[in-house]
Amino acid sequence: MKNFTLATYLAIKEVVRNRGRFFLVALVIALITLLVLFIAALGEGLANGNRQYVANLDAQLVVFLEKSDYIISSSRLETNTARSIRRVEGVDDAGAVYTSSTEIVSLPEPLKVSLLGAEPGRPGMPPVVAGREFRSGEARETVIDQQVAFRSGIQIGDVIEIRSTQGVDDEFFELKVVGLVSGQSYFFQPTIFVPPSTWEKIRPQSDSELSSDTPFPNIVAVRLTDPSQADMMMTRLVERVPNIEVTDIETTINNIPGYSAQQGTVQAQGFFTLLIGILVIGGFFQIQILQKVPQIGVLKAIGSSNGMVGLSAVIQIIIVTALGVGIGGGLTYLFSLGFPPTIPLVFNGARSLIAVALLLSIGPVGGMVSIIYAVRIEPLKALRLG
Repeated sequence: MKNFTLATYLAIKEVVRNRGRFFLVALVIALITLLVLFIAALGEGLANGNRQYVANLDAQLVVFLEKSDYIISSSRLETNTARSIRRVEGVDDAGAVYTSSTEIVSLPEPLKVSLLGAEPGRPGMPPVVAGREFRSGEARETVIDQQVAFRSGIQIGDVIEIRSTQGVDDEFFELKVVGLVSGQSYFFQPTIFVPPSTWEKIRPQSDSELSSDTPFPNIVAVRLTDPSQADMMMTRLVERVPNIEVTDIETTINNIPGYSAQQGTVQAQGFFTLLIGILVIGGFFQIQILQKVPQIGVLKAIGSSNGMVGLSAVIQIIIVTALGVGIGGGLTYLFSLGFPPTIPLVFNGARSLIAVALLLSIGPVGGMVSIIYAVRIEPLKALRLG
């Protein structure tokens, strides 16, 4: 305890006496912290923009067309697939999901959105947080994601106009907004939901598709009676329902085009930023130790142990690193308040805490070389007497 108290006193005393130098290093660490936290938030925001709807499905399994490689846009199931799945023992409910994209043009600036068809009250249709669900059939009603309302000012009861390419011509359709859902971004776009029959009428179509009025779902979301039996139910569904393949939510997310590559790129950026931080901190404290070799020699000559000298260096590194991370965290919060909602930044609590913990650890790791060097200094050589 005595050694710890003395080591802490020496570390704080030096930081205070050379506060200008140490503050500059803390600012460098703050900038690294700012960059790491924003990279983590950007990674989470991009991931949410791509996976949010799928991740929030009220289901445990997702059914695709056979040999579609679990890619939603490549899957096109028969119309009676969801009905067949509901008859399988162990299935609580199943809902067909239809995916496309469109553009709301009844705004000062057109807004691109994902156009999803879903059956009210079934898996695939998210819970309504305000207003009501749309009616089934060919009702020209829609439930929109809160992000659409936030970015456009659209409210429940408003009528929106969307543009859809039918063959080679642009056609316009009006939809009445009857409800809001939350957290349903899909493929980097906010979403609007409509009944399946309405989806088939208003979705962008090629000339060959115009003659058909039958909506074909891309996937079927399956809610199980017993979620713990998901693996067994995958096998049972494949055996009972023809021309399908089944997987879980996590695999579906990982097979969204570009999702894995995008997350890998963001994580690599974060890793190299932390590596740069280790090198910067290590270089600074190595120079610090070289400049105070005589002082360390004096401490050892009057009886200070290697443990006390090393502990003092560690405490000093931790103080400077913690100061830098604290400043960086504060700057991150202030900057985040001014970013527009169109920038996909999401500060996930767990992910941010992991990033902060890694940042706090890079100080001791980066200063390890300087700590080892300080411990190995010989008093007589340091004082040039040996």
